[in-house]
Amino acid sequence: MLAAGLENLGPVEQLSHWPRLLQESPLMQDFTPAEADILGSVMLRVRAQTGQILIGEDDASDWMMLLLSGTVDVVKRKVGAEVDATEPGATTRLAVVKDGASLGEMSMLDGEPRYASCIALSEVEAAVLDRTAVARLIRTQPAVGAKLLVKITQLLAQRLRNTSNQVIRLLKEK
Repeated sequence: MLAAGLENLGPVEQLSHWPRLLQESPLMQDFTPAEADILGSVMLRVRAQTGQILIGEDDASDWMMLLLSGTVDVVKRKVGAEVDATEPGATTRLAVVKDGASLGEMSMLDGEPRYASCIALSEVEAAVLDRTAVARLIRTQPAVGAKLLVKITQLLAQRLRNTSNQVIRLLKEK
C-alpha cells in the first residue's frame, strides 16, 4: 500500500472524531464512539492526491480502506484492454464513492487479486485495515472484531444483491 505512494499519516486516532462516519458510513453505522476508537486504534491513516491510484486492479494484498474524506472513482478494465492501458474507453466506471465508503474488503478477507482499481478524484484520506490487524482485534476485542466482520459481511451481501439485480436487468434488455 505504501509502495503505491500513499502518504503515511500514522495511526488513526479517535476515529469517533469523524462524526459523519458513525452516522452515514454503512460500515460504521452501528459502532458506538468507543467501539469506533477501538477499531481506529488498529488502523493506519493514509493520504492520496488527486489522480493517485489507491487500489490497483489485479494487485494482491490483504488490506481494505475506509474513506475518511474525499472522492474515489472505482473502475474496471474492459475485457481485452491491456493491463497498462491509459487510453480513453479502456475502463468502465463501476462507482464513484465518497467519505464513509469502504473499499477492498474482498481481497482483505480472501487474499485474492483486486477486482477493480480505485483512483482518487480529489485529495483523499483513508483509514487502512489489514488482515493482521483484524486478527489482533478479534483476539483482544472480540465484540468489536465480531461486529466488524458482521458489517463487512452485510456490505458484501448487499453488493452481491446489487450486482445480481444489474445482471438480471441486462439479461432482460437482450
